[in-house]
Amino acid sequence: MKFMILVKSNPDLEARIAATPDARMQAQMAQMEKFNDELRRAGALRDCDGLQPSRDGKRVRFDGATRAVVDGPFDGDLVAVDWVMRCPNPMPVASEIEIRAIG
Repeated sequence: MKFMILVKSNPDLEARIAATPDARMQAQMAQMEKFNDELRRAGALRDCDGLQPSRDGKRVRFDGATRAVVDGPFDGDLVAVDWVMRCPNPMPVASEIEIRAIG
């Protein structure tokens, strides 16, 4: 099964990100680039196709080092959840990453 992982945003989150010091954002971007390279080397990073509805996915909530999984109704997604749980927090504030099946 293939999955798309989405970093979700909203206007409040965008405003808080804009207030984040550049050095902190650059450090976070470097962590994300390293993580994406790891995904590529593992063969886990692919292209995008059409997405299944959000209600059929999962979300991983980030708050600092804390991670919490919010389940959707489909099976076979443990590999994607495992990868997202290892991901550096993509935002300088509490945020979510959504996982949805493709196709």
